[in-house]
Amino acid sequence: MMKTKLCKDCKCPFTPIKSIQPRCIDCSVKWAMNKVRKQREKANQSYRRETKERRDKLKSRSQWLSEAQAAFNKFIRERDKDEPCISCQRFHNGQYHAGHYRSIGACPELRFEEMNVHKQCAPCNNHLSGNAIDYRINLVKKIGVENVEWLEGNHELQKLTIDEIKEIKTKYKNKLKELKSRGL
Repeated sequence: MMKTKLCKDCKCPFTPIKSIQPRCIDCSVKWAMNKVRKQREKANQSYRRETKERRDKLKSRSQWLSEAQAAFNKFIRERDKDEPCISCQRFHNGQYHAGHYRSIGACPELRFEEMNVHKQCAPCNNHLSGNAIDYRINLVKKIGVENVEWLEGNHELQKLTIDEIKEIKTKYKNKLKELKSRGL
């Protein structure tokens, strides 16, 4: 007959089956179930990580560009959240975009240029084609005539690699995180 012990988990007295048994039967079952659950979670995390890595390898350049653009746009909207629409200078409850002064189609090299992109309401961006005249007037007030003229000038066309696009995505995700942490 074994000597009674105190359970390691519930601190209740129990008679062990083996001399090295640290827990009562109920706590041993709970401990084993918890251990199995943790192993499953670890395996699931590993599987999800591997799946994400495989999926990332299959992404095209345009998919990476789209994700980087989304991260950049979120940063711009957060940066300008307390400012009115760059074009109409109104605050409203509707949706806001990250509106480009020089469009991506006309000037793709300024796609990720922060001076070229500002918070813009959906009506100005979608229905008024960017409301360019008012955008320019307010942009001059915001960043100065020299910077606006630089934006309107010629720029060297660049072809970003996938790795450069990934870096841009990471950069703007981190900048957004930093901006939000400073705002709290």
